[in-house]
Amino acid sequence: MIRSELLQTLAKENPELRPDDVEQALDTFFDEITETLAAGGRVELRGFGAFSTRQRDGRKGRNPRTGEAVEVPEKRVPYFKPGKEMRERLNVS
Repeated sequence: MIRSELLQTLAKENPELRPDDVEQALDTFFDEITETLAAGGRVELRGFGAFSTRQRDGRKGRNPRTGEAVEVPEKRVPYFKPGKEMRERLNVS
């Protein structure tokens, strides 16, 4: 599912809201998650999962085109851990 499909689904399930309002709510939702992670926080949505960041150490990498060694700096990357309910729904037999 892509963003536009999510917006259409939300608008269909909430006909009392204008499409602009649905889009603003979705933008606010994603912006808050991004800002919290950027500040080093964690976002937990019960039954869905938790968003956090993890630290990746710097390392030596290779330029695939030239084979030249390059330094890859350390960085924080987003991490998602699915909740118990989501894992159960994905693995229904």
